[in-house]
Amino acid sequence: MPSTLDADLRRADAAAAGSAEKRAYVQQIFSEIAPRYDLLNHVLSLNIDKAWRRRALEALAWTTSPSGTYLDLCAGTLDVGAQLVRQSGFAGFVMGADFAEPMLRMGDGKAPRTILGPVAADALQLPVGDAVFDGAIVAFGIRNVASLDAGLREVRRTLRPGARFVILEFSTPRNTLVRAGYQFYFHSVLPTIGRLVSGHKTAYTYLPKSVAHFPVEEDLASRMTAAGFRDVTWTPLSFGIAALHVGTA
Repeated sequence: MPSTLDADLRRADAAAAGSAEKRAYVQQIFSEIAPRYDLLNHVLSLNIDKAWRRRALEALAWTTSPSGTYLDLCAGTLDVGAQLVRQSGFAGFVMGADFAEPMLRMGDGKAPRTILGPVAADALQLPVGDAVFDGAIVAFGIRNVASLDAGLREVRRTLRPGARFVILEFSTPRNTLVRAGYQFYFHSVLPTIGRLVSGHKTAYTYLPKSVAHFPVEEDLASRMTAAGFRDVTWTPLSFGIAALHVGTA
């Protein structure tokens, strides 16, 4: 008789591979790990994630429209949005969209709602009209969207002409030595620590599997172009552990 854990692991595997129930699985696990999400992000990345987010915000080029309206997609606990509104000279508004409401609730209070507004919404069906945002950013969330291509098209729909879309996401290092160390940490160390700290049996098993199934940098750039973005570029970060993609609407 299969154990409950075995069934949960199979579900995590299937969701990471893009199964039909990926949306429900992702929404459930992120709702369940919300209370420890910020802590685990910083611990498991050895705080490198903070530097990555700074690079992503620089790539957004918000200074060209400091009073504009921006989208923090798959916003989670609103870390990126809060970091953006705290930038010196920023005078605009950020909408933080995520379909896991407990995540948004954990981030509520990081900035006044007059400048950072959490919205419970699916990345595939944003509750806004066309061409309303002056820029959009997603940090470590695009691989969790049920349909990557549909998600890219939806973001493109909401951006004004000339607005930038920045994707910060994990990737797989190309260097053999770096990749070996990365794979050991990502597939052995990270799930163990994540399980102990979060108390969730499979969330941090899903994470490395979802990265393994995510398109490599060149493929993601091609799919951004296919979704309507132009001048798409990508930059590896920290020896290729993460990558920064930028496209223009």
